Amino acid sequence: MAVSAKICGVSTPEAIRAALAGGAAYLGFAFIEASPRRLPIEAAARLAEAVRGRAKIVAVAVDPTDGDVDRIAEGLRPDFIQLHGRETPARARAVAARSGAGVIKALPVAEPADLEAAADYEAVAEHLMFDAKPPKDAERAGGLGAPFDWSLLAGRAFRRPWFLAGGLNPWNVAEAVQRSGAPMVDVSSGVERGPGLKDPALITAFLDAARKA
Repeated sequence: MAVSAKICGVSTPEAIRAALAGGAAYLGFAFIEASPRRLPIEAAARLAEAVRGRAKIVAVAVDPTDGDVDRIAEGLRPDFIQLHGRETPARARAVAARSGAGVIKALPVAEPADLEAAADYEAVAEHLMFDAKPPKDAERAGGLGAPFDWSLLAGRAFRRPWFLAGGLNPWNVAEAVQRSGAPMVDVSSGVERGPGLKDPALITAFLDAARKA
């Protein structure tokens, strides 16, 4: 696959089968209270057994406490913990040390100045993720289906591999990659037929479009 892809917020065996068959490199399990994709850790762990060794397992959390990190690390044994809140670089480092997992740090973007925060996390995160900045009244930090100006990332060099996220779907991912230069893409609501309901056909179409981007 020319571009590595992450299918985020998977919650059913059907979605996982479609993601793995389509060549997804990362699968995300959501532990965000307000998310329609949220799973109990025990349920996520059962689903993740089909993923282990075939794609990277990502636990998605917002400002997790030490107790949250411990439960995720012990129950899911993820390859990565994706931090989607206001975690500082020091907190990202602490989460990595406590969990033994790599960290993906999501950074909200609406204007060029927002990209400057990436430099603070490059020493502590395995990967960066640039996502659309949520509106002030949003109930959660991601999975809102909103894009930002992908061209803000064009020509930018970062010390860590990075994901493009926010508003991607099977019909626009190729354009998003071309305009941003993204080496990796992340999708959640863009492959759903309803809130939290992943559509295997849309997952397949997204991965096919990403592969051809």
